[in-house]
Amino acid sequence: MTLPHPTADQISLPNVLTVLGDQTRLAIVGYLALREGQQTNCMQFQDFGSKTNISYHLAKMREAGITRTEVSGTSRLITLRRDEIDARFPGLLDSIIAEAVTLPVVQKVIAAEEAVAV
Repeated sequence: MTLPHPTADQISLPNVLTVLGDQTRLAIVGYLALREGQQTNCMQFQDFGSKTNISYHLAKMREAGITRTEVSGTSRLITLRRDEIDARFPGLLDSIIAEAVTLPVVQKVIAAEEAVAV
């Protein structure tokens, strides 16, 4: 099963900014940026909200072209489409990520992951 994603040319600045105007989606971008290069299972966002709520937010982000979702069995693997967004809107994600990584929920999740890793 393949989920639809907009091409890089179809990603629009007003849509990206509208989607990232939501605090939960902004936090998801911050978390994905800190895990750059790693596919993130949708279950890793459980501290960001309910499963239904996160599914909704991830779908909005995928539809806007901010994330890529790959289906792997019953899992969904999420990655930030940083290269494509940077090519289309240079510097946009850098400024968004700089703020997003400081959000309390992102810091809490990262700290919890680091504590488990120790």
